[in-house]
Amino acid sequence: MCGILGYTGERQASDILLSGLAKLEYRGYDSAGLAVLDGGTIKIAKNKGRLKVLEERIKSGEEISGTCGIGHTRWATHGEPSDINAHPLWSDDMSVVAVHNGIVENYREIKEMLSSHGYGFYSQTDTEAAVKLIDFCYKQEKSPLKAITRAIKQIEGSYCFVMLFRDYPGEVWGVRKDNPLIAGQGQGESFLASDVSAILQDTRQVYYLDNMDIVQLKKGVVRFFDPEGYAKHKELSEVTWDAQAAEKGGFEHFMMKEIHEQARAVKDTFGSVYHSGRIDLNEHGLNDDAIRNISQIYIVACGSAYHAGAVAQYVIEDLAKIPVRIELASEFRYRSMPLDKNALAIIISQSGETADTLAAMRLAKQNGIKTLAIVNVVGSTIAREADSIFYTMAGPEIAVATTKAYSAQLIACYVLAMQFAKVRGTITENYYNSLIAEIQRLPEKIDEILDEKLRLEEIAGRFVNARNAFYLGRNIDYAVAMEGSLKMKEISYLHSEACAAGEMKHGPISLIERGMLVAGVMTQKSLYQKIASNMLEAKSRGGFLLVVASRGCEALKDEADFVFHVPETDEHFTASLSVIPLQLLGYYVAVARKLDVDKPRNLAKSVTVE
Repeated sequence: MCGILGYTGERQASDILLSGLAKLEYRGYDSAGLAVLDGGTIKIAKNKGRLKVLEERIKSGEEISGTCGIGHTRWATHGEPSDINAHPLWSDDMSVVAVHNGIVENYREIKEMLSSHGYGFYSQTDTEAAVKLIDFCYKQEKSPLKAITRAIKQIEGSYCFVMLFRDYPGEVWGVRKDNPLIAGQGQGESFLASDVSAILQDTRQVYYLDNMDIVQLKKGVVRFFDPEGYAKHKELSEVTWDAQAAEKGGFEHFMMKEIHEQARAVKDTFGSVYHSGRIDLNEHGLNDDAIRNISQIYIVACGSAYHAGAVAQYVIEDLAKIPVRIELASEFRYRSMPLDKNALAIIISQSGETADTLAAMRLAKQNGIKTLAIVNVVGSTIAREADSIFYTMAGPEIAVATTKAYSAQLIACYVLAMQFAKVRGTITENYYNSLIAEIQRLPEKIDEILDEKLRLEEIAGRFVNARNAFYLGRNIDYAVAMEGSLKMKEISYLHSEACAAGEMKHGPISLIERGMLVAGVMTQKSLYQKIASNMLEAKSRGGFLLVVASRGCEALKDEADFVFHVPETDEHFTASLSVIPLQLLGYYVAVARKLDVDKPRNLAKSVTVE
């Protein structure tokens, strides 16, 4: 799983592959490799570690010439990170070479069958079994297309394969199932990639592949086939976002740049549905009648998207009075609970490719539940398969730890809550208009917080050698505490736990040690004193109290060790402000620890495996 690139044209493939894969480094990876088809010979170079190691090894492409090739950055699933487990992988006689994202679930059975036909295996990967199965089919069918169609009928799991066939110089083949793959077309050259950012420097003309599509590249020619091998037509699309959006823009890390872009992401996401003084969700398949008929909402997501959904649960229930269940996608898909046929399933995913979330959405659809996807990537699998789509306008997010995409998801959820409430008559017109005005003020309030970011840099230094931390909150503040805790653990590697503040006394408080960071979020006025009491229980056991609170909250002004105030807003929208200091805190602790903020270990941007 991670970055894939294929190229055929007139230029040196290794140069294109190295440059394009560098654009995908943000996705996280542990090894890199490429294969170039030069006439009737396939040359391979790969290694554990960063692309820079590979680039130095082949002298920036000078030692692996040819105008047709494939490249890969790997995030290990089967087999430890190593030179031999790195992609590409090849058949015994090098007639088929491939790179792969995803997981081949039945690779053991495939290996056993191939072993009985004389195949040997050199790696620990599931990918090798699939490559050799394709080779096995190819030797019988004598055709790449027939070999691929036959092989995919036997491969179980999720995958995106990009392949070279030694006997077909100048051609690159690909197939996808539940893993992203796009094709690009230029003048006399063609591309395949797992992410559009890898080819944006070369072309803006792209095709979005559907599930089970097979693709053939020749120089300047892209052809598509269905799983049975029949030709199919696809429409060419143009990528409109600015390539500079994927550059650091003077910031040390993409993550800090994206933290600063949250005000713009909030403004643009709201602006995408607010026209002529009103919110319009008709394009999202939610007219007034559809909204009135919703009896239940299931919000399904993973990671930070789940945390955005947790905020939405509180906001939608309070404003629109509709019962909401927030579900982890990886659990929802294996539940056997009764589903309300008049429900709406809101599917949240930054990439639109999250494997568990995609599977959960398909389950909801199979049960007759209408689905609405909140995604950031145009043409992604979830976006294409959902009944309706709400695109967030975060732009390309490069850092593995999400910030601006999360903030844009919050705005999408606020919009749904407000409009559902207005249509169902659970809030007044005046309050509805005041909520709109308050959302429009959020961008300037986010920038206000960022003006004080150096205060958090100073306090972060105190926790460079910390081992554990607690994040506490109630209601919306608990949902924010979960996201703040995740940011801390995923980029600084400091073990952090979020806890509903009232639950501390039921076990977790036994873990409090002297000097331990205990971060509390306090933006809900009716809960100030309750959270304050829970925080003081931690302080009495030696905890260092860090408080993020709305201006005017003085509940812990004398007892807390550090207080960061955020501007006041309507309490339904406080998550958009209180999360910013927690993002910054995690960032500054990671920087102080001299860690790779944008590419934390063991993580990937788009989680396309289960």
